[in-house]
Amino acid sequence: MHLQCVECGKAHPATLRYACAACAGILEVVGSGGLAPPAGPGLATSMWRHADRLSVSDPAAIVSLGEGGTPLLRAPRIERAIPGFTGEIWLKDETRNPSGSFKDRLVSAAISKAIELGAKGVVCASSGNAGASVAAYAARAGMGAIIVVPAHTPAGKVTQIAAYGAILLLVEGHYSRSYDLAAALAERHGFANLTTTFINPYAVDALKLVGLELMQQLGDVAPTHVLVPTGSGPLVKGVVQGFAEAGARPRAVAVQAEGCAPIVRAFEAGETKVTAWGMPTTIASGISDPLIGYERDGSYTLRLVRETEGLAVAVSDDELREAMRLLARGEGVYAEPTGASPIAALRKLVAEGRVEPGARVVCMVTGHGFKDAKAYQEMPARTYPVPAPEDVTAVARLCERAMRERD
Repeated sequence: MHLQCVECGKAHPATLRYACAACAGILEVVGSGGLAPPAGPGLATSMWRHADRLSVSDPAAIVSLGEGGTPLLRAPRIERAIPGFTGEIWLKDETRNPSGSFKDRLVSAAISKAIELGAKGVVCASSGNAGASVAAYAARAGMGAIIVVPAHTPAGKVTQIAAYGAILLLVEGHYSRSYDLAAALAERHGFANLTTTFINPYAVDALKLVGLELMQQLGDVAPTHVLVPTGSGPLVKGVVQGFAEAGARPRAVAVQAEGCAPIVRAFEAGETKVTAWGMPTTIASGISDPLIGYERDGSYTLRLVRETEGLAVAVSDDELREAMRLLARGEGVYAEPTGASPIAALRKLVAEGRVEPGARVVCMVTGHGFKDAKAYQEMPARTYPVPAPEDVTAVARLCERAMRERD
């Protein structure tokens, strides 16, 4: 196993390295740690049942909370709710991971490799979900953790990070300022940098298991499209790589918010290089990544999208709210705005005629609604005051009327 630059091809030893020594390009893992899949309870039902495909070679280094193996749910009510859609919609429900987001997959692999390589602590810049994940897994490992987030991070995510006992730094301004500070702190303290952009190759490598899981869950019949909430894009890379290793190539659709859409802007302009965005203006905090200072991450994601003949699409905050409502009330899935973004994007693509009849679509639901409950509190609620609960007949009539209004 070694690391290799995706741009110039230079090989590097499998150490705590975050960029190519020759061109500062993105590094990826080539090969695996050769660890046999563990037996027994716990790890055998987590993503570590595929340990032979991951970068860790020492079983004693594994830090797990039972991540991976998340449900794939058919969404028949959403299928019927999208005018003109005639295919299948499947929801890959990553909210079921231990800390409530897909980030647990990356972090479990990256922190385990960091321990194997002798790291004494971890640092992470985050818009919220990765920070919560790193804090949780560091607590599980008994390691020190420094989490750096923008000061405007949703309160639910900040509260979760703090609960795990990590050192939490709130930084004014856009996410890229947190990114730079985390890199400096990792170098100063000699800690492993677990920021979940493309900076940590061992983290990104674990995401290929998403594509492999999906192929297994779909009975080895690949979908036509996989819609992925996209900040810098590691999950796009994981989905593309996992399906490729299974011999399939669905179209990857990178979904961004209109208030922070650097990859979509480049895609629509026919460009190959992604340029940085300004200050994000969107309720989807999980994909509000302006890429300032690491634009090559977005450019690599754009390349992967085009290699699959995929798409990049941006959605408005109002479209996100409607998608959240469809997921929650139609399918019982409580997603934060970022996690609902693929549904919003699919509605838009179908309306524009960019999804063919009979398409088989997977929507990656990446984060739980409790991460940003404020987004739901701002939506109309179906609540009714009951001043006289002893009057059961009156309450029953109220409920009947409410049911008719719902239908």
